[in-house]
Amino acid sequence: MRVRPGSRAALAAVLLAAMPSAGQAQTEVHFQYGSITNPFAETSTGTVVLTIQHASFWRFGDNFFFIDLMEDGVGDGFNDKDAYGEWYSNLSLRKLGGRDLGFGPFADFGIFAGVAFGADANVLQWLPGARIAWNLPGFVFLNTDFMMAVDGTDGLDGGSPPERDSRTVIDINGLLPFSLGSQSFSISGHAEYAVATTDELGNDVPASILAQPQLRWDIGAENGLFVGIEYQYWSNKLGTEVDESVVQLLAVWQF
Repeated sequence: MRVRPGSRAALAAVLLAAMPSAGQAQTEVHFQYGSITNPFAETSTGTVVLTIQHASFWRFGDNFFFIDLMEDGVGDGFNDKDAYGEWYSNLSLRKLGGRDLGFGPFADFGIFAGVAFGADANVLQWLPGARIAWNLPGFVFLNTDFMMAVDGTDGLDGGSPPERDSRTVIDINGLLPFSLGSQSFSISGHAEYAVATTDELGNDVPASILAQPQLRWDIGAENGLFVGIEYQYWSNKLGTEVDESVVQLLAVWQF
């Protein structure tokens, strides 16, 4: 189970960056493998993650969703054929107003609403927020997202983990393509900071940092095939005091 509010909202822009006009859509299938940490048992196990994610433009912005399917082969109640997903709909203030709002380093501004859910852990979070889109040389996009993670469960009474008080999440995400000789590469991903909060039992939930940059090599432009790695750093993972640092193998099919 991976509860990562806002962690993939940024990837909508990765998919949409190559789309020249509204009404288009992009879908990716990811295969990842790495030694993922169970912060409750403090053990690490080789884990397969299959991700399906989709992004599309609409008249006033863009939509994005993804679903992670996870299996670590260990029957410990963590990442056992688990599923986790997020969905977002973003409103571009430039599109809403019908005029260019960019000036200086600013490209656009947006407001969005999202939801995150986990199957095994029975978690649900609402994720309203606002975005600053930056205009910096070399980047296809660079965003700073500000959101509130609002617990949408009934906590222990509803069979979920203890209900948490709302907390602020700040996420920086971007895409930087580059070439080495005739080969095309990109660095994409995000880093987010979630402030400390408390739960319904009065326990402190520590602040956390989650960073998930990807390095991709385009091995088949016509077929939309990419290989590379994703590095995941997670401090105080899932409300514990356990830190994770892992490199995962990555393969992506884009269509």
